[in-house]
Amino acid sequence: MSLTLLRTLCRHQQHVLQQRQPVSFVGSGAFRGAIRLQSTAAGGDGPKQEGDNDKQSTKERLAAKYSRENVKRNVQGYVFSRFFDYVKNYDKVIEKKFPSAVHVYRVFLVGVRDFFNDMKKLVKITKIVYSHDNDLRCLTRKEIELYYQMPRDMRKVAPVLLISALPFANYVIFPLAYMYPRTLLTSHFWSAQQKLDFVQIDLRNRLLYNRRVFRCMQSKLDALKKTHDPAYEKFAYMLGLLGSGLHPTSEEILDVKEVFQRPPFHLNSLSSSHLKYLCRLHDIHAGLLRRFRLSERAYVVHHMDMAIKREGGVHNMPIESLKHACYLRGLNANNLSAESMIEWLQEWVKVSLVVDEDCISMLLHLPIFLTYNHTNNWILIH
Repeated sequence: MSLTLLRTLCRHQQHVLQQRQPVSFVGSGAFRGAIRLQSTAAGGDGPKQEGDNDKQSTKERLAAKYSRENVKRNVQGYVFSRFFDYVKNYDKVIEKKFPSAVHVYRVFLVGVRDFFNDMKKLVKITKIVYSHDNDLRCLTRKEIELYYQMPRDMRKVAPVLLISALPFANYVIFPLAYMYPRTLLTSHFWSAQQKLDFVQIDLRNRLLYNRRVFRCMQSKLDALKKTHDPAYEKFAYMLGLLGSGLHPTSEEILDVKEVFQRPPFHLNSLSSSHLKYLCRLHDIHAGLLRRFRLSERAYVVHHMDMAIKREGGVHNMPIESLKHACYLRGLNANNLSAESMIEWLQEWVKVSLVVDEDCISMLLHLPIFLTYNHTNNWILIH
């Protein structure tokens, strides 16, 4: 059927081209001029014979124009042109009739494209890290954030993409994933409003463990007192500030750095419940290898802060990056001014830059010291 349609369309195009050729008109005019000359030379019957010939040629042209074959070609050409226009604009027709289905399709189309682009970036970043002996100092802040977040996103969205590859499964999994985007999809598939809402939900779930971590820290004060730790007074003063609704400064936090280099606040000395609450606070799976996951988290955040310092400091970060950095470190940045976010991040970076492997536990407890009584966080959880 397709070959027949193509042949008919080609014949129609050839016929149109033949009708548009000006040579026939020139030839017909020359022919009529020759007839006039012959009729003039023959005698007085010239004008009459010429009129008869013109009438006959007009009738022949009309007969050819309105012949069955020509009309059929014109109708077929019109039908084909309308059909091609319809196919060309078919996406607009579908969007008008099924707007919800087209919206879901575009969400997944854009999401898969962004997800695939980030996967390619992750491959390049991983090669760079491995070529530098797993040292993250060779990466920018954005690259470190992608290096940390993308593997988690891949594990989260992998079931949806794998199931959708099965025959007819995409008709079920795509609407289901669209109904529960926070659970089944990643930020690549979210709208701007969804990103804001889901980030706040995740942060709220993390902040619910602030009080439990704080209670664990208070419970270890007696152990510091019994060992006559020289930093006991300073550490007790800091916890007193938190209990009274205030926050210690970065200098005061650095004064008790040595507390986190030995028991009971060293990472290897923390109790099981303390480790579990810290994992929840940092949005980490609280199963096996808790200490390893927590140390990896602190290592990555520490290198993010070092990258911020290398790239000119906190004040050179754009607004969206400031908000993301605050959310990542445990502060609700919603409705915060740029100056407030910069001031808070500067306090964080001051402490983070002096963290080493021995006092990595201090960085894990830093959200308690700097956000426990923050107004924005209390609004989010109460």
